Amino acid sequence: MHKNKDQLYEIIKDLKTKDHFEEEIKKRFDECDGLFDEDTLALLIVDELGRNKQTISKIAGIKSDTDCTVFGTITDIRESRNFTRKNGSSGAVVNLEISDETDSCGLALWNDDVKLVKNKTIQKGTRIKVINGYVKDGFNGLELNVGRWSLLEIEPEDMPVPNSKKSFPDEREIQGTLVEIKPTNAFFKDNGEIGFVTKIKIKDKDTVKTLTLWDEKVKEIQIFHVGDTIKIDNFDIRNNNELHVNGRSTIQLC
Repeated sequence: MHKNKDQLYEIIKDLKTKDHFEEEIKKRFDECDGLFDEDTLALLIVDELGRNKQTISKIAGIKSDTDCTVFGTITDIRESRNFTRKNGSSGAVVNLEISDETDSCGLALWNDDVKLVKNKTIQKGTRIKVINGYVKDGFNGLELNVGRWSLLEIEPEDMPVPNSKKSFPDEREIQGTLVEIKPTNAFFKDNGEIGFVTKIKIKDKDTVKTLTLWDEKVKEIQIFHVGDTIKIDNFDIRNNNELHVNGRSTIQLC
């Protein structure tokens, strides 16, 4: 999980004295009016000195319940939502999709960071760097969160050049006969809203594949019938080769 400022200092102690390190943290703390805590500011200093490289991950390699630093490009943005926490306070969240040359995943921005989408600082095509984001299992697969100990850089100067000519993962497509639609299940999301999930089976030649459908895609599949030949584009492949159909996917009758 996240390192405190003393642990972070060990990474750059050959570059700065401890006193200089503490002075820089205090200076930045005063400049941002306490918006970030000392551990987060220490992480920013370490990252600026180029010593945060060991935590940089490709999206295809991130795992749930870990912290990581990720570069990527915003490829999808959903509507922001307001919610009320259990203690009565209000909050806001917006769900995006971030992609690199290896894969894509969900990205959640919370509270003040939601303004970056509303004022169009972050749009589709914006390149970002998430420093010390935490990964969890979301409703549509793995989700990278910008939380208390995270930092977000827009159009970072150290954005790496993709290893391949393609900026994003190949679009995925499956076509076959719809052989089963399982009953829909409802669940409560973290923000109190109700979500929907179901599974379908598609026979592609001699292989039957199971796909998990989320929210609006659960509603869309209801217009189709067992025996129909359908095509699904842009589904996600998650842990253990699970196939997930979410907001960026399309379902068509062939």
